[in-house]
Amino acid sequence: MNVLVDTCIVIDYLQMRSPFYDNARDLVMAVAGNQINGYITAKSVTDIYYLMHRYFHDDIRTRNALSSLFKLFQVLDTTALDCQLAILSPISDYEDAVMDETAARNGIDCIVSRNIHDYRNSSVPVYLPQDFLQIL
Repeated sequence: MNVLVDTCIVIDYLQMRSPFYDNARDLVMAVAGNQINGYITAKSVTDIYYLMHRYFHDDIRTRNALSSLFKLFQVLDTTALDCQLAILSPISDYEDAVMDETAARNGIDCIVSRNIHDYRNSSVPVYLPQDFLQIL
């Protein structure tokens, strides 16, 4: 199963944010254990870098965190077409619309996010982490 993991889940895991960490950890462990194929988008990588750099205040630690992610997750390119189609998307949050377009173009089976409200018009099924883990 090909699963696009939203930025918020990755940050929950890397920053061990309570009360979200356990579900994020279990999702990352499912990727590490080859139960699912985990994906993040190239667009997310820059957001993850920014948020982790603010958290660590250290460029080397931030880059090491990204390197660890790259060993676990495959990175999907975000294309100009994804950005253009997202403008026309029924998803009201533009960033989420870009993620949805990227997922759809790459044949992703589902997106896992804590922010499912913004994805309600997604062309790809979207699950809360705890709901996805129960399905898994």
